[in-house]
Amino acid sequence: MTDTSLDFRVTREDLTRFMQAALVAAGANQASADAVSRALVTASRMGTDSHGLRLLPHYLQALKGGRINGAPDMVFHQRLAATGFLNADDGLGHLAGYTAIEHAMAMAGEVGMGAVAVGNSSHFGAAGCYALAAAEKGYLGMAFCNSDPFVLLHDGAKPFHGTNPIAFAAPVAGDAPYLLDMATSSIPWNRVQQFGAIGRELPDQVAADAGGKVSRIPGEIAALLPLGGSSFGFKGAGLGGMVEILSSMLSGMQHGFKLLPMGGPDMSTPRGVGHFFLAMKPDAFVEEGTFARGLAEYLADLRAQPATPNARVMAPGDREWRCQAQRDVDGIPLDSANQSAYAEIARQYQLAPLSRLD
Repeated sequence: MTDTSLDFRVTREDLTRFMQAALVAAGANQASADAVSRALVTASRMGTDSHGLRLLPHYLQALKGGRINGAPDMVFHQRLAATGFLNADDGLGHLAGYTAIEHAMAMAGEVGMGAVAVGNSSHFGAAGCYALAAAEKGYLGMAFCNSDPFVLLHDGAKPFHGTNPIAFAAPVAGDAPYLLDMATSSIPWNRVQQFGAIGRELPDQVAADAGGKVSRIPGEIAALLPLGGSSFGFKGAGLGGMVEILSSMLSGMQHGFKLLPMGGPDMSTPRGVGHFFLAMKPDAFVEEGTFARGLAEYLADLRAQPATPNARVMAPGDREWRCQAQRDVDGIPLDSANQSAYAEIARQYQLAPLSRLD
């Protein structure tokens, strides 16, 4: 019998072990399994379960259906000193993302900047994982991705853009990186599914029903509102378009409105997702140490600002690092829906189940 208690927690090591075993059993090679588990565990450690552990069943389904190539032959073509294209060969987007940002950093190490467009890819989880990979090695990192239509245009009645995320990370000397990871919609689509699974109402001004009317009921949602809601959604819609141009046009992929739905029902046809990654070496712009000192001063001033009652001013990433520190000690929690999903995966692939952390 599955334990569906709310305090079911697991170590990141055991979660990684389970994910890798399940992905390999479903047809992924070890490099792909390593990349997916790295990205999903990174996201869940930071509290973003909607782009973390919750996604494993979907990737297994896509591998089983043949939509995703579990053993891709990804080929990188460097076009100029600081630009290149990665053909992801319909593989898992996480392997494409980590591979592309490595190429971008290699070019940045040589000439100060490196940009890589990625084509023929698939969903890559949380965009912040790849920007973070750059920041952890001393580079400024950015990551963008298109996706199938979930988001209304400003004053639009039907979905057009995807959630089209923007991620930016910067290295902070002696501390965790500055990390911004945001959808250009008011919320990511996975948040709707997550709230629906636990029977929770959505916030106002983030999603709409099939008629374009704002709704808070997960079961009624047919579209998301762009960042800014009904009144200021032109901002989110414009940012979504920027991400589309970087991810789709620079990679030669079709734009998100024409992508097959992530959720199926077709799980056999590759989707052709596009990504874009940028890495920058701070000391290529100013004298060594100047950037690090300036960022440290900026963050110190930011965090010292007065806050509203019962609140605290935080920089992007602060909340995530606090959550990560707590989850590294207390374990990563699985809600009842995820407990059931992981128990079913263990049965289906004959894997040792996750061990509850006492």
